[in-house]
Amino acid sequence: KAKEEIGSCYLIHIKCPLDTCIYRDVKGLYKKARNGEIKNFTGISATYEEPKQPNLVINTTLLSIEESVKKIYDYILPLIKNK
Repeated sequence: KAKEEIGSCYLIHIKCPLDTCIYRDVKGLYKKARNGEIKNFTGISATYEEPKQPNLVINTTLLSIEESVKKIYDYILPLIKNK
């Protein structure tokens, strides 16, 4: 739908398993969602579906922050330069 509306569109999927998201949750949002304090929370009370054909996947369990950023930068930079 976005591609139809705005033309070129790139989907970068930041992949992280639910248990890792919960472990990294410094704000306690997952705990609140599990306690029913937050409704429709993705992965807890609302379904989550991974994108079927992302242009790029960043697996944060395998890559450091620096590696993740570099991978995104290396992907986006040539796209920006060609515009």
